[in-house]
Amino acid sequence: MTKQLGDILVDTELISRKTLERALERQKATAKRLGQVLEEMGVITEAELMEALVSQHSPFADINQKKQLGDILVRAKLISEKTLERALERQHTEGKKLGEVLEEMGVITELELVEALGRQFGFKTVTDFSNRTYPAETINLLPTEFVMKRLVFPLKHKDMMLAVAITDPFDGETTDMIARITGLQVVPVIATRKEILEAIARHYLNAPVNPDAGNTILVVEDSPTVATVVQAALVKEGYNVIICKDGIEALKTTLTHRPQLVITDAQMPKLDGHGLLRAIKANPITAAIPVIMLTGRASTDEEQKALDAGFFDFIPKPVQPLRVVSRVKRALELSKKIKN
Repeated sequence: MTKQLGDILVDTELISRKTLERALERQKATAKRLGQVLEEMGVITEAELMEALVSQHSPFADINQKKQLGDILVRAKLISEKTLERALERQHTEGKKLGEVLEEMGVITELELVEALGRQFGFKTVTDFSNRTYPAETINLLPTEFVMKRLVFPLKHKDMMLAVAITDPFDGETTDMIARITGLQVVPVIATRKEILEAIARHYLNAPVNPDAGNTILVVEDSPTVATVVQAALVKEGYNVIICKDGIEALKTTLTHRPQLVITDAQMPKLDGHGLLRAIKANPITAAIPVIMLTGRASTDEEQKALDAGFFDFIPKPVQPLRVVSRVKRALELSKKIKN
């Protein structure tokens, strides 16, 4: 039987058994999820909660016991063994999900993958769900940071079951974590990344999506001094600048404001620069936004690694205002030419 969230937090010594008892009493009175109650009590942060869940051994953690998506696609004759090998090599290098890599290779589209898995293995699929209305109780079952990182969305809660939109129905680690957080049996429903992200933006971020951000630049930097220098240089040139202090906040802002360009520090709390880049490129809505890396590890080797990872450009620290402006202008000009 899956270990319950409260027991996990006690076992990892993040809370005491006494604190858990008080939280469970409060949870019963407020009908909120346990993690939310503990956060309000100031006992644990959402980030600590997720770290505790990830660190726990999952029954799906053994790779030999876990159904691999690639093997399933080969057996279903949706891709060849050779294609899978090439995709896995690329996945290892780029750190992306297998479905995303296969889509980029032009082997299979995301929608085709969803439909094929549904037909082949009898999974339910869902489309056009972001505009639907969902009870607050259902949305509150999963924390914002969790749905952003794991790319899932709670669709329906009935009795002791929770239907969840997910891109990979064989991702046992994620479904196991959802079961631990909610105490419910999880029913995976396959959906595309694009639709899940649209639903998250609408129902979790509670902000209208801005399809045209004009001349907005998003700066992701946890150092106020560096962020101020970059902001001042860009504002002087007439750009509208939004500043975020961590990668998760930046991803939310990218989804809702659609900036023309993102400048992100390599080392960031919650979600680093590389993780933010992958998340932006994984979403068809934001994939075309150029991302520039900002880092104190200035060397030719580091610059090449950044470019190979998919960053549009590289700005070394200490930050020089003129260099920032010139790199931004060049990135926007090249990006415009590529789109045209």
